[in-house]
Amino acid sequence: MNDPSEKAAARRAALAVRAAAHAQGAGAARLAAGHVLELLAPLRGVRTVAGYLPIRSEIDPRPAMLALIGVGYRIAVPVVLGPGRPLAFRLWTPGMRTERGAFGVEVPVEGEAAEPEALLVPLLAFDAAGHRLGYGGGFYDRTIAALRAAQAVEAIGLAYAAQEVPEVPRTATDMRLDAIVTEAGVRRLA
Repeated sequence: MNDPSEKAAARRAALAVRAAAHAQGAGAARLAAGHVLELLAPLRGVRTVAGYLPIRSEIDPRPAMLALIGVGYRIAVPVVLGPGRPLAFRLWTPGMRTERGAFGVEVPVEGEAAEPEALLVPLLAFDAAGHRLGYGGGFYDRTIAALRAAQAVEAIGLAYAAQEVPEVPRTATDMRLDAIVTEAGVRRLA
């Protein structure tokens, strides 16, 4: 386990790295979209995939979300229900009316609740072992844990390749990812 100040310092450094990757990342989201399709195609039982509507310098998952819709997947996006709670998900379609929710994230104004079998997870940094550094609210960690307690679910980090670090500081409640997708390709994790 690592102390909170170590995570805070790692977050500051990771934000700067991600911002630089984002500024130079023209085409990265489209490349990553192809890799998402490659990863999900052989997975049986995955019909609903949770994406997200990007904020700040997050890699844009919408090219992947649109490609997935095009081949028959249902797409959901997260909704923050409150501090200390897992995320909920609503089905999303292009052009759907959204509003600014918690943390400045766009969420559908209305939409059917959904339980995804796979999640595209935003992050600040990741390591080769599948650990991710998030913003610190624990929303994705709680959500992944709750979903995995009920059914098999694939947690897929979506990032720029530059966001990889040697080791992510973590605590016992941090959930590992099953795969990482970047513009450079897919990395399946044991």
